[in-house]
Amino acid sequence: MPIVKVIEVIASSETSFDDAIQNAVKEVSKTIKNIDSVYVKDFKVHVKDEKVSSYGVICKVSFRVDEK
Repeated sequence: MPIVKVIEVIASSETSFDDAIQNAVKEVSKTIKNIDSVYVKDFKVHVKDEKVSSYGVICKVSFRVDEK
């Protein structure tokens, strides 16, 4: 029976929330394999000069632990 681990990460993008989520998966994938799902826990934006300057997400990433 596989074990599933969950880690929480924060990622951002100057483009969109979708891009911030993609950045989270891309960065986590550098060190974690077998990613099953990403739960977006929270969204936020940074504002500069009365405009949105960046988008941020807090994600819970689930992955299967290798049994080897």
